[in-house]
Amino acid sequence: MKKVALLFFALFIISNISAQERMDYQQPPKEIMELVDVQRAPYVLMDAKNEFMVLLTRNSYKSIEELSQDELRLAGLRINPKLNIGSRTTYYNKIQVKRINQKGEAKRVRGLPLNPKITNFTWSPDQRKLAFTHTVRNGVEVWVLDLASNSAKKLTKANVNSNLRDVINWFKDGQSLLVKMLPQKRNPLIDTKKAIPSGPTISINQGK
Repeated sequence: MKKVALLFFALFIISNISAQERMDYQQPPKEIMELVDVQRAPYVLMDAKNEFMVLLTRNSYKSIEELSQDELRLAGLRINPKLNIGSRTTYYNKIQVKRINQKGEAKRVRGLPLNPKITNFTWSPDQRKLAFTHTVRNGVEVWVLDLASNSAKKLTKANVNSNLRDVINWFKDGQSLLVKMLPQKRNPLIDTKKAIPSGPTISINQGK
């Protein structure tokens, strides 16, 4: 009887060790991946004169890293408090430009970083430029695409406030931008996971 009890105890320990063993995310067979993870058709932007066609490509699904980022919920908004942009924003990772009246395939935009995260596209008044935001690990930048040269360049540091609409606004001259920026001296956000409340939260209904 003692031997049986010892054997059961040993099996119990081994099963617990196995249960606590770390496992990485598993992927389905290649055939299933090819059915599910299909490259999406690009989203198309056209200028008012139908001279340029801008093709925007994005992934079908968000990465685990993106889905696991912190989210701050405020009055219906879903904000990434670290990056200062909507936590459920759709990003594009590739831009191509094609002149409609010319033969050949669309050309990839020059000057962009590897694996960009691009959104908030805004046409200039003359439709010759396209401003957009690029999200990096510490915030959001503003970039501008020159359609004639098919090249993009960065205009700001990663201190853009992209939490609300109309992040980028062009002036009428098409040479200047009005951008929502974060204040230089901003109080840090309260970490609700670590903060100790000084008192109870009181809610009053008043019969409504």
